[in-house]
Amino acid sequence: MTVAAVLIPLTLSACGGTTAGAHATGPLVIQDYYDELHDPLYRSCARQTGLDIRIDHVAGPGLIPKVLQQSSSRTLPDVLMLDNPDVQQIAESGALTPLSDYGLHGEGMTPAVVKAGTYAGKVYGLAPSVNTLSVFYNKAMFRAAGITKVPRTWDELRAAAKRLTAPGRYGFAMSNVNTYEGSWQFLPFMWGNGGTEQDITTPPTAQALRFLVDLQNDGSMSKSSIIWSQDDVIDQFMAGKAAMVVNGPWQIPALRKQHEVDWGTFTIPTRLATQPTVAPLGGELFTVPRTGDKARMAKAGRFVKCLVSPELQRETAKVTQTVPTNPGVADRAAAEDPAIATFVTTVRTARSRTAALGPDWPKAATKIYNAVQIALTGKAAPAEALRQAQGE
Repeated sequence: MTVAAVLIPLTLSACGGTTAGAHATGPLVIQDYYDELHDPLYRSCARQTGLDIRIDHVAGPGLIPKVLQQSSSRTLPDVLMLDNPDVQQIAESGALTPLSDYGLHGEGMTPAVVKAGTYAGKVYGLAPSVNTLSVFYNKAMFRAAGITKVPRTWDELRAAAKRLTAPGRYGFAMSNVNTYEGSWQFLPFMWGNGGTEQDITTPPTAQALRFLVDLQNDGSMSKSSIIWSQDDVIDQFMAGKAAMVVNGPWQIPALRKQHEVDWGTFTIPTRLATQPTVAPLGGELFTVPRTGDKARMAKAGRFVKCLVSPELQRETAKVTQTVPTNPGVADRAAAEDPAIATFVTTVRTARSRTAALGPDWPKAATKIYNAVQIALTGKAAPAEALRQAQGE
């Protein structure tokens, strides 16, 4: 599961008319960038709705280019899964239908999930489960360092990282790569301190970036973080080369397969103990494209309704190690699986990346990761790095 969506300007034609080609008749086409592990979930909804389906898995980076091509050739799928930051761009193009057409409004779901799928006041996408970021930590390393409680503030995190840093091991690690993944990882520090993507030059964002620079200057965070992906970071953790790492619940299956690391999780600390953790909302939403065939679109709406139902939310969360979007279902999932309890807590205050800027979010995301790169490579102090990036 990734958060590095392919966000590019969209110019979609053929948003009306009738569906041509292979999708005009036959099974409903479900298109995503998942793998075969999700197929039983789709088949469960096919049985429940009495619909025939065909599943089309597309490699993640190829999904949006394929949607562009399908729109031009009027061969859009009947049900389209999109990474949540992409939904507003696709909806803006006119390629999606409002889910209210099928009786779906997002009732009972975490508000941030509904916000992520909303464009111009209408809901175009909903998710059965979502993800976010927290901190994984090595319990044995904490015990050896005499750290008896997990950090709750930046000062506590910095102090713990210093104590945990040793030859061949960093106390703290995260991805600060120059992609949307790097921006995603920086957001909890920026948002949790009151910073905003609408103007990244404000003091709260400068404080957040200064905190990361200080961790690097302490020697507690590797200078290689600017090239590490989230998968690279979790590899460092599993190899015992990092004591604390920022990452998501999709890494839990890999952690469970190895037995060398006794690990736990905690919410990402904030500068002040009184500040809430505000992390970005990750995950994929299901949409109904505007194919022009009202009968098929109605069937697709029934299918999406099944996918986001409370029953399928829990099953999806089990498969993906994510958080159900209904708070009550999420609480039950946390009780059954303590490993995701921290993520359930964080999702309650999580925020959609497109909530403030809508389709313009990619521009802000680029500025954010560029500023992080400028500061961590020492080309400018944090406040100046943010000013430079904001002016791009």
